[in-house]
Amino acid sequence: MKPRWLHPLPVVVATVIGFQLATAAAGKSYYLTQMTMAVYYAVVAVGLSLVMGYAGQISLGHGAFFAMGGYISALLTTHDLAAWKTAGWVRWLEGMGVLVVRPNLYEVGDLLTVAPWAAFGAALAVTGGVAVVIGFPSLRLKGLYLAMATLGFGLIVYRIVLGNRLLGAADGITGVPEWSLGFGLSVSGRSGVRVSNYYLAWALALGVVVLLQNIVGSRVGRALRAIHDRETAANAMGVNTARVKLQAFVVSAVLAAAAGSFLTHYNQGIGPSEASALKSVRYVALVAAGGMANLWGTLLVSTALNFLSLRGYFGTYDHAVFGVLLIVIITLAPEGPLRPLGEAMRRAWRSVSGGKEAGRGAA
Repeated sequence: MKPRWLHPLPVVVATVIGFQLATAAAGKSYYLTQMTMAVYYAVVAVGLSLVMGYAGQISLGHGAFFAMGGYISALLTTHDLAAWKTAGWVRWLEGMGVLVVRPNLYEVGDLLTVAPWAAFGAALAVTGGVAVVIGFPSLRLKGLYLAMATLGFGLIVYRIVLGNRLLGAADGITGVPEWSLGFGLSVSGRSGVRVSNYYLAWALALGVVVLLQNIVGSRVGRALRAIHDRETAANAMGVNTARVKLQAFVVSAVLAAAAGSFLTHYNQGIGPSEASALKSVRYVALVAAGGMANLWGTLLVSTALNFLSLRGYFGTYDHAVFGVLLIVIITLAPEGPLRPLGEAMRRAWRSVSGGKEAGRGAA
């Protein structure tokens, strides 16, 4: 199977639009901040599209996976380990670069914490492990039963982060350090690096689309589509439906955790609202609005709706307007608003190119 890279037209359009937005908003940092956050939230919806659009499973726990990635990164990079500084294992980890000394943002002195890259890896590993533990029994359920099981998991995570003092309780965790990626790039919301962070967020989103496009076009993707159409028939044909669904669920959860970790370092903090049930419901709604099995549609529609929501254009009617938009899109364009537009553009192009060919033939 040939690897599926990005289609040239969406890449060109996204690059041009991104350049225009970034340069136009360079003097208005709050626009860039909200657009960057919208892209990170859209990554969660794109990952969830693998579970909903291709495996036909509904998960209401992806807000919890997003929060797990953010909270684990925040906790490990802010919790001071200076009390164990003389221990041999601490010195060994410090020599490996896993532990670093950094300035305390709120008090005089330095902190000994886990390096952001190591915290990011730990967040993905822990979230992936939890997804396996949760998904193994839950994915044997179907329909509303699976949705309720994942919703219950999300509510448990929300209550844990809301009531745990180590995790900041209702205030969340602040003072999360920026994450230097090298080459002059760092994940931080500081005004001097907002434009580069905007492009970094889009690079992550486009990388996720490439990854999922290749998964969908592989043997696993064909198995997922078979499960979506007729799970019993797919099982009878030798597809290990439980394993394939679990693989898609874990990949989707890990992507949500990655977005949560990046956004936490960008905002330099995280609060318990990221694990709320409304967040998980919104991710499901964004996938439905983007077109279920339409990765590009989910990415672009999610980014647009998240940006409008973060801008506060809907005020106190945010959820109501969001619900109306969702109903309209699902009713008029159940496969997503971009697919009919793309088909219309292709028909127009064929008619124009066909007319040119006919003109050449007549000549």
